[in-house]
Amino acid sequence: MAQFRDIIGQEQIKEHLRNALITDKVSHAYIINGEKSSGKEFIAKVFAMALQCEKGGEEPCQECHSCKQALSNNHPDIIRVAHEKPNTISVDDIRAQVNNDVGIKPYSGPRKIYIINEAEKMTPQAQNALLKTLEEPPAYAVILLLTANVNSLLPTILSRCVVLNMKPVADELVKKYLMEQLQVPDYKAEVCVAFARGNIGKAKALASSEDFENVKAEALSLLKYIQDMELNEIISAIKKITEYKLEINDYLDICAIWYRDALLFKATHDVNHLVFREEIQALRRTAQHSSYEGIETILKALETAKRRLDANVNFELTMELLMLTIQENS
Repeated sequence: MAQFRDIIGQEQIKEHLRNALITDKVSHAYIINGEKSSGKEFIAKVFAMALQCEKGGEEPCQECHSCKQALSNNHPDIIRVAHEKPNTISVDDIRAQVNNDVGIKPYSGPRKIYIINEAEKMTPQAQNALLKTLEEPPAYAVILLLTANVNSLLPTILSRCVVLNMKPVADELVKKYLMEQLQVPDYKAEVCVAFARGNIGKAKALASSEDFENVKAEALSLLKYIQDMELNEIISAIKKITEYKLEINDYLDICAIWYRDALLFKATHDVNHLVFREEIQALRRTAQHSSYEGIETILKALETAKRRLDANVNFELTMELLMLTIQENS
């Protein structure tokens, strides 16, 4: 099913788009801004379906010919802009799929909808080409720009679009979704929720990832025994992590949650709010051996490592510095 009520959280965006449908005041261009996997594509799909639905309500009916075409991604008037280069949407992509196409009237629906995912990958030339269409769009055209970085879009594009910002989904809603829809057990759901930080797609991916369980086990094993390890052992443990299909940031998040748990336990001696509470013996040891300042230093070092890796600083060097900091402060 693909209806507004199937979107977890994002009440403001749902309300805005529903109102646009009810009052028939649909803008010719929207930007949906939110981090990767947060559900932008699903929102765009539901909105596009509702705009083309033959029954014309505030929810797509799921039953008419148009809805069925949209559900199977075969609607001739819902166009998903593709790009050949993985990291670039070129000026040719925009010209061929949007500018040169937008003048042709809709094939079967009342509108023509263009969905440009990963819009931050548009080159400045591609954005300027799109601007021509945004400045004088035909009445039937609706352009949906989905982006993880709204700041990468030109101010001239932003000024011609309605910008809708995704909000983190409340932890209890994410947990409920994982347990009810995906039958994830209570404890595992809590760990996924702690990681996802309000990103429903990330929570879902972690819940169904075998690698996540393996990486978690590897990370915890390293953190429990790091005091007794030589540098070369630490380096080989980190190299092992990179064999999994999980992003290094997820590995660093596991470490951060471990030390946040240790900090919380050190301050409160309360097990109930810990994410890794089944590891209480090892957590107690970490909390006893580390000072408050030491744990804070480690948490800051984890954030610094993330920033360095995002800036493409040498991976091994970054991780070595991080692990030495952890070792010194554990």
